[in-house]
Amino acid sequence: DDDPVGLAREMVAGGATALSVLTESAHFGGSPETMDRVRAAVDVPVLRKDFVLDEAGLDLAAADAVLLIARFVDDLDALVTGARDRGMEPLVEVHSRAEIEAALAADAATIGINNRDLARLEVDLGTFERVAPAAPEEVTLVAESGISSVADVRRMREAGADALLVGSAIMAGDVRERTAELVAA
Repeated sequence: DDDPVGLAREMVAGGATALSVLTESAHFGGSPETMDRVRAAVDVPVLRKDFVLDEAGLDLAAADAVLLIARFVDDLDALVTGARDRGMEPLVEVHSRAEIEAALAADAATIGINNRDLARLEVDLGTFERVAPAAPEEVTLVAESGISSVADVRRMREAGADALLVGSAIMAGDVRERTAELVAA
């Protein structure tokens, strides 16, 4: 029920250097219009978070970056290229070493390692620790899901995370304060 633009502004005021915005409507209540509104309101890169399955899905909403979930797509190479052709940086999400190999084969420069197993919806921060060593140093690694405390932030950074994608932990309480607390860690 919160205003997405207001939340985005509070996150940026708390120190967020990028934002993710849901555009998937059926299950998560997002929309391309929300993406447009947030993008116009903030001065940080905005990631489009959706289930993009083919190149046509890349055209639903303009963004600075787009989430591509490796396990859900048939032609990751085409989506990575298609995203770049449209001026979006692809954030290729993986959950295993096999998926990170596919992301690297598709020339992904930014890889998100999801600590949530999308099949069982279980969260294990050890996932990032197990999968991250398979990535070369020049790849930007993003730890995703399950990060809810300063200790979790530190753990992911020590394991090699260049960035963190945090959602629920920021939404619980004062958004600006919570963002600042995790950014400071």
